[in-house]
Amino acid sequence: MATLCLDLDTSKALKGVVDDDAQRLGTLLESCGIRYVADHSPSGGRHLYIPLAERMSGPEARELVEAMTLMAPSLDPSPHQNVTDGCIRVPGSAHKSGGHQILTTPLTTAYDVLRRRNPASAVAALRLALAPEMRRAGELKDRTAKMMAAAAKAHGVSPAPFAGSQSPLRVLARTGLYDTAKYASPSEARMAVLNHFAACGWTLEQVRLELGGQFPGLAALYTTTDRQERLIDTEWAKACRWIQKRRPGGTGIRTTRINDTSPPKPTGGANRTSSKAVVHQLVNDLENVLYAVLDHRLKERGREGLSLRLLLRAVLGYMRTMETDLLDVGCRTFATALGKHHGTISRLLPVLQQASDGILTKIADARGRNADTYVIQLPQHFEQLARELSWRSGKIHGIRPVFRALGDVAALVYESIERGRLSPTTAAIVRSTGLSRTAVETALGAMSSYNMIERRHGQWTITTGTSLTALARRLGALDDAAEQIRRHRMQRAAWHAWLDRNLVPDLAEHEVEDPESNLYWIPPSENELDLVGTLWRVA
Repeated sequence: MATLCLDLDTSKALKGVVDDDAQRLGTLLESCGIRYVADHSPSGGRHLYIPLAERMSGPEARELVEAMTLMAPSLDPSPHQNVTDGCIRVPGSAHKSGGHQILTTPLTTAYDVLRRRNPASAVAALRLALAPEMRRAGELKDRTAKMMAAAAKAHGVSPAPFAGSQSPLRVLARTGLYDTAKYASPSEARMAVLNHFAACGWTLEQVRLELGGQFPGLAALYTTTDRQERLIDTEWAKACRWIQKRRPGGTGIRTTRINDTSPPKPTGGANRTSSKAVVHQLVNDLENVLYAVLDHRLKERGREGLSLRLLLRAVLGYMRTMETDLLDVGCRTFATALGKHHGTISRLLPVLQQASDGILTKIADARGRNADTYVIQLPQHFEQLARELSWRSGKIHGIRPVFRALGDVAALVYESIERGRLSPTTAAIVRSTGLSRTAVETALGAMSSYNMIERRHGQWTITTGTSLTALARRLGALDDAAEQIRRHRMQRAAWHAWLDRNLVPDLAEHEVEDPESNLYWIPPSENELDLVGTLWRVA
């Protein structure tokens, strides 16, 4: 492969999205030192040509272009998905709708780019910049292959390929394309997306932010920026009123069993109150016990111990965020926080209760809608130790969204660097985490490649300019979290409907499972603590 061809097609997204994607990809290429030739078609599509000094194999080119489709929804990867027959219309070619493909890059510049082609070092820089997208694309491909294999084994037929958590409503917001049988006009399509944003607790500021971010298709439905500014306030107010109207009495509290998007409340298994200051002090003391005693005990349990250590961190993170010493939520809440199956959490919680040496105590069994209830306290035999040790800076977490993609080991290694009293060496991280050197070095290499950490004079430090939230979005971790929340809400709705079936009339199928109303979109936030708090409240 001597030239990479990026085909931004209006059949994949509206023209406004195509233009936005061309600008985004152009900025990415230029930041990697890559020069390219651009053209546009009479239909509004765009092409970017990247000449290579060293030929690239077909699979490598396909991997690179498919990774770019995750950041540019209008990009059609098909020219690089067939080794023998990939085609693209070059500048000057006649267009099927009339007219010709028009060169955008000045002719002399285009000639120079084609003559002095991009070196391998520039392509390597592009691969490094696209590392999160390439990892995510590979995981999606593996997941799809497994689903197709399982379906073929079970039913004898292969399902249609599936592109991750791409619901029709999300595709609409990303590309601007919608089903005309469902929405009669762009206005109705816009309102469907805005209504869902309002139901998921978004603010108008967050909507405005994502119009120029991950949902350019919604912006393209307004046609022009002036029209968008003129209508967005009115349409958002209309969406908020519509959401309030759906709630009985306008109180914001639903009484039906429809699986809505309002944050879940504690299930009410027990009553107990503690002041906020007392809870924060308790969490700080328990962190000292965790690092000084429990981590060392649990790391002897192997893989189960690793999960228990993270579950205990999630418990403390929940306490600090919700400002309570009472765990009155189901296993699915912690499953969402840790990126694990709820069955795994239900198995680990009793084990953690025994291993915590009196910190976690069960005080009520689950019944009906009420989950098992646990109280968290500082046992008397740990009090002196907790008081003697100084509190660590920073906040404790279960697994932040980015580590759903990078794994449990990476989460503990990152915490060791972030919360260490001094910048640690690799050997110090191995000692403090109790993990094998091979696992630690693998995690350090992966996080270093994503610019999360950096090594200076043999010591590891956090790269302050890297947003873990933005990286989680690029790795698809936020999409995975939203999909897990949606799945849990459907399961809760089915369970609640089963509990209530003798009290109220039977539910219609769409009341229990409505793909659009069940879908949850995580409100954007560059502040990591705000994002973690949102996930706890909605999980």
